[in-house]
Amino acid sequence: MSKTYLFTSESVTEGHPDKIADQISDAILDEILKQDPYGRVACETCVNTGLAVLVGEISTTANIDFQQIVRNTINEIGYNDPRNGYSGDHISVLIGLDKQSPDIALGVDNSLETKESSEVKEVGAGDQGLMFGFATNETDSYMPLPIYLSHKLSKQLADVRKDGTLSYLGPDGKVQVTVEYDINHKVKRIDTIVVSAQHDKEISQKQIHADIKKYVVEPCLDRELLDENTKYFINPTGRFVIGGPVGDAGLTGRKIIVDTYGGFSRHGGGAFSGKDATKVDRSGAYMARYIAKNIVASGVCDKIEVQLAYAIGVANPVSIFVETFGTSKVDEGEIVKTIKKEFKLTPNGIIETLDLRRPIFKKTAAYGHFGRDDEDFTWERLDRVEEFKKLLK
Repeated sequence: MSKTYLFTSESVTEGHPDKIADQISDAILDEILKQDPYGRVACETCVNTGLAVLVGEISTTANIDFQQIVRNTINEIGYNDPRNGYSGDHISVLIGLDKQSPDIALGVDNSLETKESSEVKEVGAGDQGLMFGFATNETDSYMPLPIYLSHKLSKQLADVRKDGTLSYLGPDGKVQVTVEYDINHKVKRIDTIVVSAQHDKEISQKQIHADIKKYVVEPCLDRELLDENTKYFINPTGRFVIGGPVGDAGLTGRKIIVDTYGGFSRHGGGAFSGKDATKVDRSGAYMARYIAKNIVASGVCDKIEVQLAYAIGVANPVSIFVETFGTSKVDEGEIVKTIKKEFKLTPNGIIETLDLRRPIFKKTAAYGHFGRDDEDFTWERLDRVEEFKKLLK
């Protein structure tokens, strides 16, 4: 009898309180980048009943109507009716933003390498930290199947709400998918699906169960992975009428595992949303994913985790590490050598390679930053495969 194991990942809809906060922070970042591509942004958002609060540090020449951006973002998500307890036009918006610390700016504006050599012009990393990128060949998106399916289901929840198919759904929702793997780490089946969807109070649980299975689950999942033993938990509490910031406070950066690989890979701890690309928490993680995806696509290994680590005010990473989980066809040291040779890993190098001074970030703030089919997600390109294929020769 073969041994198997289960792995679970979750996703949340754009109307989840934490995701509202992420989208507001990134909407502000995008508006600043439209006017000032070199603006420095570290914007945090908190939402609660009747309230949205902005805090953080922003240094920019842009003229920003913070209040209107907050209200527009909340309305666009679907919180636009005050009768439901939360509406972009009927809340208080508090602004508590300062400029970037001059001590931090000193290290970002002129990296240690720049100070030591007049020929080097590099910005320094905006903070110390470690970032991980991951890729696996178990899906066409090079993402682990549990998080890939979780995002697909949560996006479908939002789509059927917005297009009127299930107009009784509210913006808030959460999804979990549990996948069964065999002893060789190959996908066998889907074991459990959990969907919690906010809804109008007059809708019966029986109708919600039937509709979610028909319009959300069935269009998204491969029926060959479902069987008579697949378990479905749809609104398992029995009622989900109160949702969004009325049901729970939301905060930027509190869904870092949803944003990345669903727990399948390690995480350095840094959140993404509301940060410009000089913050390597964000740009370094994007670059690590870019490298990892191209390595797996080259056939060098079946899956890989890439770690980059930085010191504040220093341009070059202090370390590069790879883990291929026993699947590599070449020595891992050779992979690291190729990364160092072929990729610019300074903040400037990452920003230039991935074109990160554009206003593209609001749409990253829901349904995952990785595995998305969108040309603006430059870190998902497969244009560096040949450099790693050379290792196989």
